[in-house]
Amino acid sequence: MFGKPVDSSVSVLPEGGKARRVYLQLLDDISSGAYPDGSVLPGEQKLAALLGVSRVTVRRALDTLEADGLIERRAGAGTTVRAAGARPSMAADFTTLMPQVVQMGQATTARLISFSYGVPPAAVAAAMRILPQANVQTAVRLRLMQDQPFSHLTTYVPEAIAQNYTEAELATTPLFRLLERSGVKVETADQAVSATLASPDVAGHLGLSVGAPLLSLNRVVRDAQGQGVEYLAALYRPDMFKLEMTLSRVGAGEARHWEPVVNAGRAEAAE
Repeated sequence: MFGKPVDSSVSVLPEGGKARRVYLQLLDDISSGAYPDGSVLPGEQKLAALLGVSRVTVRRALDTLEADGLIERRAGAGTTVRAAGARPSMAADFTTLMPQVVQMGQATTARLISFSYGVPPAAVAAAMRILPQANVQTAVRLRLMQDQPFSHLTTYVPEAIAQNYTEAELATTPLFRLLERSGVKVETADQAVSATLASPDVAGHLGLSVGAPLLSLNRVVRDAQGQGVEYLAALYRPDMFKLEMTLSRVGAGEARHWEPVVNAGRAEAAE
């Protein structure tokens, strides 16, 4: 089920609200297995009737699915969902996501896209509890599994800490290791998970269509004094990464409820 590798000719969502709705509906049907690999989609006329749109609208949606490599159209043979090889994937236990499980570092590699110093976005400075004009080291990296990109990572580290490692070291060593080597004593972290859409730049790196859904994770890592030592803005392909959580039923009577089970083992960081 693996999609195309990174391609500079990343497609965009079809023009028009109806075409986008049809595209997203068919994309969901293909992703969920309603139309499995190798199956034939209904014809344009039937799809138009089923979805309550014109054939022109259906054709625009199919053009984008074809550009994404998800279908193949042949005259006289109809539209076939493209069969593909197995897709590599990564799962992380939500309760131990800080730090990332050691499997992340062992099974993946990182590619450094950019490395610079400057003033961070105001929201980042506020979250890290640093002065708005304070310099930080900003790095953008792409994490890959079996040479296929699955996450886009942007990190911000205070300049005083970042000066303890080089651009070359960041390209080959997990950032968390570099922070520890710099003498940083990590105490706590705050993180939030939400959903977002792929911008043109991110879509190009991850091999997705512009506007494709992404899993967004923002994390602020703090030292014992509560000062931010790293801000991570991570974007994950939802078809290649998932968050897992084990729940336990606790309490008694009407107060009985679900609580997450926190793993007892220590997980080492990959980021």
